Amino acid sequence: MSRKKTKVAIVALVLLAIVIGCVIGSSEADTKGVSGTVNIAGSSALLPLAQSAAKTFMDKNPDSVINTNGGGSGQGLQQVSDGTIDIGDSDLLAEEKLDKKSASKLVDHQVAITVIAPIINKDAGVKSLTTEQLIKVFTGKVTNWKQVGGNDRQIVLVSRPSSSGTRATFEQYALKKHASQSNQSLETDDSGTLIQMIQSVSGSIGYVALSYLTGDPQVGIVSINGVKPSLKNVYNGKYTVWSYEHMYTKGQPKGAAKAFLQQMLSEEYGKKIEAMGYGIASKLTAAAKATHTK
Repeated sequence: MSRKKTKVAIVALVLLAIVIGCVIGSSEADTKGVSGTVNIAGSSALLPLAQSAAKTFMDKNPDSVINTNGGGSGQGLQQVSDGTIDIGDSDLLAEEKLDKKSASKLVDHQVAITVIAPIINKDAGVKSLTTEQLIKVFTGKVTNWKQVGGNDRQIVLVSRPSSSGTRATFEQYALKKHASQSNQSLETDDSGTLIQMIQSVSGSIGYVALSYLTGDPQVGIVSINGVKPSLKNVYNGKYTVWSYEHMYTKGQPKGAAKAFLQQMLSEEYGKKIEAMGYGIASKLTAAAKATHTK
Protein backbone atom coordinates (compact mmCIF):
# COMPACT_ATOMS: atom_id res chain seq x y z
CA MET A 1 0.00 0.00 0.00
CA SER A 2 1.36 3.44 -0.91
CA ARG A 3 2.21 6.00 1.75
CA LYS A 4 -0.68 8.22 0.54
CA LYS A 5 -3.25 5.40 0.76
CA THR A 6 -1.97 4.43 4.20
CA LYS A 7 -2.46 7.99 5.43
CA VAL A 8 -6.03 8.09 4.07
CA ALA A 9 -6.88 4.77 5.76
CA ILE A 10 -5.55 6.01 9.12
CA VAL A 11 -7.63 9.21 8.88
CA ALA A 12 -10.74 7.15 8.04
CA LEU A 13 -10.20 4.90 11.06
CA VAL A 14 -9.77 7.89 13.37
CA LEU A 15 -12.99 9.47 12.09
CA LEU A 16 -14.84 6.16 12.54
CA ALA A 17 -13.61 5.89 16.13
CA ILE A 18 -14.81 9.43 16.86
CA VAL A 19 -18.27 8.69 15.43
CA ILE A 20 -18.58 5.44 17.42
CA GLY A 21 -17.46 7.23 20.57
CA CYS A 22 -20.08 9.93 20.08
CA VAL A 23 -22.85 7.36 19.55
CA ILE A 24 -21.89 5.40 22.66
CA GLY A 25 -21.58 8.56 24.72
CA SER A 26 -25.01 9.73 23.53
CA SER A 27 -26.59 6.35 24.37
CA GLU A 28 -25.19 6.44 27.90
CA ALA A 29 -26.38 10.02 28.39
CA ASP A 30 -29.89 9.05 27.29
CA THR A 31 -30.20 6.40 29.99
CA LYS A 32 -28.69 8.29 32.93
CA GLY A 33 -29.67 11.33 34.92
CA VAL A 34 -33.30 11.51 33.76
CA SER A 35 -35.14 14.42 35.35
CA GLY A 36 -38.74 15.62 35.42
CA THR A 37 -42.07 14.85 37.05
CA VAL A 38 -44.47 12.10 35.94
CA ASN A 39 -48.02 11.88 37.32
CA ILE A 40 -49.68 8.46 37.20
CA ALA A 41 -53.20 7.43 38.33
CA GLY A 42 -55.91 4.86 37.71
CA SER A 43 -56.22 1.13 38.34
CA SER A 44 -55.93 0.15 42.00
CA ALA A 45 -54.97 -3.35 40.84
CA LEU A 46 -51.88 -1.95 39.12
CA LEU A 47 -51.02 0.52 41.89
CA PRO A 48 -48.56 -1.68 43.88
CA LEU A 49 -46.53 -2.38 40.74
CA ALA A 50 -46.60 1.29 39.71
CA GLN A 51 -45.44 2.34 43.19
CA SER A 52 -42.60 -0.20 43.21
CA ALA A 53 -41.51 0.81 39.70
CA ALA A 54 -41.62 4.50 40.69
CA LYS A 55 -39.30 3.89 43.66
CA THR A 56 -36.86 1.93 41.51
CA PHE A 57 -36.85 4.66 38.87
CA MET A 58 -36.37 7.52 41.35
CA ASP A 59 -33.54 5.65 43.09
CA LYS A 60 -31.73 5.51 39.74
CA ASN A 61 -32.76 9.04 38.74
CA PRO A 62 -32.79 11.22 41.90
CA ASP A 63 -33.73 14.35 39.93
CA SER A 64 -37.02 12.76 38.84
CA VAL A 65 -40.36 12.60 40.68
CA ILE A 66 -42.93 9.88 39.92
CA ASN A 67 -46.31 10.44 41.62
CA THR A 68 -48.59 7.38 41.74
CA ASN A 69 -52.28 7.27 42.70
CA GLY A 70 -55.25 4.92 42.36
CA GLY A 71 -58.82 6.04 41.74
CA GLY A 72 -59.94 3.34 39.33
CA SER A 73 -59.35 2.56 35.66
CA GLY A 74 -62.13 4.85 34.45
CA GLN A 75 -60.68 7.80 36.31
CA GLY A 76 -57.15 7.09 35.09
CA LEU A 77 -58.29 6.90 31.48
CA GLN A 78 -60.33 10.08 31.73
CA GLN A 79 -57.52 12.03 33.38
CA VAL A 80 -54.86 10.98 30.86
CA SER A 81 -57.31 11.80 28.07
CA ASP A 82 -57.91 15.25 29.60
CA GLY A 83 -54.15 15.78 29.91
CA THR A 84 -54.19 16.22 33.70
CA ILE A 85 -51.86 13.24 34.22
CA ASP A 86 -49.06 11.73 32.14
CA ILE A 87 -49.91 8.01 32.45
CA GLY A 88 -53.33 6.44 33.02
CA ASP A 89 -53.32 2.92 34.51
CA SER A 90 -56.17 0.66 33.43
CA ASP A 91 -57.39 -2.93 33.59
CA LEU A 92 -59.57 -2.14 30.57
CA LEU A 93 -59.02 -1.06 27.00
CA ALA A 94 -59.46 2.68 26.54
CA GLU A 95 -62.38 2.22 24.14
CA GLU A 96 -64.32 0.43 26.90
CA LYS A 97 -64.46 3.62 28.97
CA LEU A 98 -63.90 6.51 26.55
CA ASP A 99 -65.55 7.62 23.32
CA LYS A 100 -63.90 6.47 20.11
CA LYS A 101 -62.28 9.84 19.33
CA SER A 102 -60.73 10.21 22.80
CA ALA A 103 -59.55 6.59 22.91
CA SER A 104 -57.86 6.93 19.50
CA LYS A 105 -55.54 9.62 20.87
CA LEU A 106 -54.14 7.33 23.58
CA VAL A 107 -51.18 4.98 23.19
CA ASP A 108 -51.40 1.60 24.97
CA HIS A 109 -48.37 0.21 26.84
CA GLN A 110 -49.25 -3.32 28.04
CA VAL A 111 -47.12 -3.94 31.12
CA ALA A 112 -48.46 -6.97 33.01
CA ILE A 113 -51.35 -9.29 33.88
CA THR A 114 -53.51 -8.94 36.99
CA VAL A 115 -55.27 -11.92 38.58
CA ILE A 116 -58.49 -11.13 40.47
CA ALA A 117 -59.38 -13.31 43.47
CA PRO A 118 -62.60 -13.48 45.53
CA ILE A 119 -61.84 -12.94 49.24
CA ILE A 120 -64.00 -13.48 52.34
CA ASN A 121 -63.97 -12.95 56.06
CA LYS A 122 -62.68 -16.21 57.46
CA ASP A 123 -65.82 -16.76 59.58
CA ALA A 124 -67.78 -17.46 56.36
CA GLY A 125 -66.34 -20.98 56.35
CA VAL A 126 -66.07 -21.35 52.56
CA LYS A 127 -62.98 -22.32 50.55
CA SER A 128 -64.45 -22.81 47.07
CA LEU A 129 -67.56 -21.72 45.18
CA THR A 130 -68.93 -22.80 41.83
CA THR A 131 -69.55 -20.15 39.20
CA GLU A 132 -73.30 -20.53 39.78
CA GLN A 133 -72.90 -20.05 43.54
CA LEU A 134 -70.64 -17.03 43.03
CA ILE A 135 -73.21 -15.39 40.76
CA LYS A 136 -75.98 -16.02 43.30
CA VAL A 137 -73.88 -14.54 46.11
CA PHE A 138 -72.99 -11.35 44.22
CA THR A 139 -76.49 -10.85 42.79
CA GLY A 140 -78.13 -11.27 46.21
CA LYS A 141 -79.98 -14.51 45.46
CA VAL A 142 -78.04 -16.24 48.25
CA THR A 143 -77.91 -14.28 51.52
CA ASN A 144 -76.42 -16.69 54.07
CA TRP A 145 -73.19 -18.67 53.83
CA LYS A 146 -74.90 -21.85 55.04
CA GLN A 147 -76.79 -21.90 51.71
CA VAL A 148 -73.51 -22.61 49.91
CA GLY A 149 -71.93 -24.95 52.44
CA GLY A 150 -70.48 -22.39 54.84
CA ASN A 151 -71.26 -21.21 58.35
CA ASP A 152 -74.50 -19.61 59.52
CA ARG A 153 -73.45 -16.05 58.72
CA GLN A 154 -75.25 -13.31 56.81
CA ILE A 155 -73.48 -12.51 53.53
CA VAL A 156 -72.23 -8.92 53.32
CA LEU A 157 -71.05 -7.64 49.93
CA VAL A 158 -68.16 -5.19 49.75
CA SER A 159 -68.64 -3.34 46.45
CA ARG A 160 -66.49 -1.45 44.00
CA PRO A 161 -67.70 1.63 42.08
CA SER A 162 -68.85 1.45 38.47
CA SER A 163 -65.60 3.12 37.32
CA SER A 164 -63.55 0.18 38.62
CA GLY A 165 -61.70 -1.91 36.06
CA THR A 166 -61.34 -4.66 38.67
CA ARG A 167 -65.13 -4.77 38.97
CA ALA A 168 -65.55 -4.94 35.18
CA THR A 169 -63.06 -7.82 34.97
CA PHE A 170 -64.68 -9.72 37.85
CA GLU A 171 -68.20 -9.32 36.46
CA GLN A 172 -67.16 -10.40 32.98
CA TYR A 173 -65.08 -13.47 33.84
CA ALA A 174 -66.19 -14.58 37.31
CA LEU A 175 -69.88 -13.63 37.13
CA LYS A 176 -70.26 -14.33 33.39
CA LYS A 177 -71.39 -10.74 32.69
CA HIS A 178 -73.97 -10.65 35.50
CA ALA A 179 -74.06 -7.26 37.27
CA SER A 180 -73.20 -7.48 40.96
CA GLN A 181 -75.34 -5.80 43.59
CA SER A 182 -74.14 -2.46 44.91
CA ASN A 183 -73.60 -1.86 48.60
CA GLN A 184 -73.00 1.87 48.97
CA SER A 185 -72.42 1.57 52.71
CA LEU A 186 -69.42 -0.67 51.95
CA GLU A 187 -68.01 0.52 48.63
CA THR A 188 -64.41 1.34 47.77
CA ASP A 189 -61.96 1.05 44.92
CA ASP A 190 -59.02 1.22 47.31
CA SER A 191 -57.93 -2.41 47.50
CA GLY A 192 -56.09 -1.94 50.80
CA THR A 193 -59.23 -0.48 52.38
CA LEU A 194 -61.32 -3.26 50.87
CA ILE A 195 -59.15 -5.92 52.51
CA GLN A 196 -59.49 -4.14 55.87
CA MET A 197 -63.28 -4.19 55.46
CA ILE A 198 -63.26 -7.91 54.71
CA GLN A 199 -61.08 -8.52 57.78
CA SER A 200 -63.39 -6.60 60.10
CA VAL A 201 -66.92 -7.29 58.79
CA SER A 202 -68.37 -10.70 59.66
CA GLY A 203 -69.63 -12.69 56.65
CA SER A 204 -68.20 -10.22 54.12
CA ILE A 205 -67.01 -10.98 50.59
CA GLY A 206 -65.24 -8.91 47.92
CA TYR A 207 -62.44 -9.30 45.39
CA VAL A 208 -58.93 -7.92 44.91
CA ALA A 209 -55.90 -8.33 42.70
CA LEU A 210 -53.58 -11.19 43.63
CA SER A 211 -50.81 -8.64 44.11
CA TYR A 212 -52.51 -7.54 47.35
CA LEU A 213 -52.46 -11.10 48.70
CA THR A 214 -48.74 -11.93 48.49
CA GLY A 215 -48.20 -11.53 52.26
CA ASP A 216 -50.56 -12.70 55.01
CA PRO A 217 -53.69 -10.54 54.56
CA GLN A 218 -55.77 -12.46 57.13
CA VAL A 219 -58.65 -13.11 54.74
CA GLY A 220 -59.94 -16.26 53.07
CA ILE A 221 -59.06 -16.69 49.37
CA VAL A 222 -61.86 -18.44 47.50
CA SER A 223 -61.24 -20.91 44.67
CA ILE A 224 -63.70 -20.96 41.75
CA ASN A 225 -64.93 -24.40 40.68
CA GLY A 226 -62.10 -25.85 42.76
CA VAL A 227 -59.43 -23.87 40.89
CA LYS A 228 -57.19 -21.66 43.03
CA PRO A 229 -56.43 -18.11 41.89
CA SER A 230 -52.73 -18.31 40.98
CA LEU A 231 -50.35 -17.30 38.22
CA LYS A 232 -49.77 -20.96 37.34
CA ASN A 233 -53.49 -21.55 36.84
CA VAL A 234 -53.80 -18.38 34.77
CA TYR A 235 -50.88 -19.32 32.53
CA ASN A 236 -52.31 -22.78 31.84
CA GLY A 237 -55.83 -21.46 31.18
CA LYS A 238 -57.58 -23.05 34.18
CA TYR A 239 -58.28 -19.80 36.04
CA THR A 240 -59.88 -17.16 33.82
CA VAL A 241 -60.49 -14.17 36.12
CA TRP A 242 -57.64 -11.92 35.01
CA SER A 243 -56.95 -8.92 32.81
CA TYR A 244 -54.12 -7.32 30.90
CA GLU A 245 -52.73 -4.24 32.62
CA HIS A 246 -52.30 -1.12 30.52
CA MET A 247 -50.43 2.14 31.00
CA TYR A 248 -51.85 4.71 28.60
CA THR A 249 -50.23 7.94 27.41
CA LYS A 250 -51.77 10.70 25.31
CA GLY A 251 -49.66 10.33 22.21
CA GLN A 252 -46.16 8.90 22.33
CA PRO A 253 -44.48 9.43 25.73
CA LYS A 254 -41.56 11.83 26.07
CA GLY A 255 -38.85 12.65 28.60
CA ALA A 256 -39.19 11.06 32.04
CA ALA A 257 -42.49 9.37 31.14
CA LYS A 258 -40.83 7.63 28.19
CA ALA A 259 -37.86 6.54 30.32
CA PHE A 260 -40.18 5.24 33.06
CA LEU A 261 -42.18 3.13 30.60
CA GLN A 262 -38.96 1.80 29.07
CA GLN A 263 -38.02 0.58 32.55
CA MET A 264 -41.45 -1.02 33.05
CA LEU A 265 -41.15 -2.92 29.78
CA SER A 266 -37.52 -3.94 30.21
CA GLU A 267 -36.49 -7.57 30.58
CA GLU A 268 -34.61 -6.68 33.76
CA TYR A 269 -37.69 -5.21 35.46
CA GLY A 270 -39.85 -8.08 34.22
CA LYS A 271 -38.10 -10.30 36.75
CA LYS A 272 -39.71 -8.31 39.59
CA ILE A 273 -43.25 -8.53 38.25
CA GLU A 274 -44.06 -12.12 39.23
CA ALA A 275 -42.54 -11.68 42.69
CA MET A 276 -45.22 -9.03 43.29
CA GLY A 277 -48.08 -11.31 42.21
CA TYR A 278 -48.44 -10.02 38.64
CA GLY A 279 -48.23 -12.11 35.49
CA ILE A 280 -46.18 -11.86 32.31
CA ALA A 281 -48.17 -11.99 29.06
CA SER A 282 -45.53 -13.99 27.19
CA LYS A 283 -46.09 -16.93 29.56
CA LEU A 284 -49.77 -17.34 28.64
CA THR A 285 -50.56 -20.59 26.85
CA ALA A 286 -52.82 -20.63 23.81
CA ALA A 287 -55.58 -21.99 26.05
CA ALA A 288 -55.21 -19.03 28.42
CA LYS A 289 -55.24 -16.47 25.61
CA ALA A 290 -58.35 -18.09 24.13
CA THR A 291 -60.33 -17.26 27.29
CA HIS A 292 -59.81 -13.54 26.66
CA THR A 293 -60.33 -13.19 22.93
CA LYS A 294 -63.24 -11.03 21.80
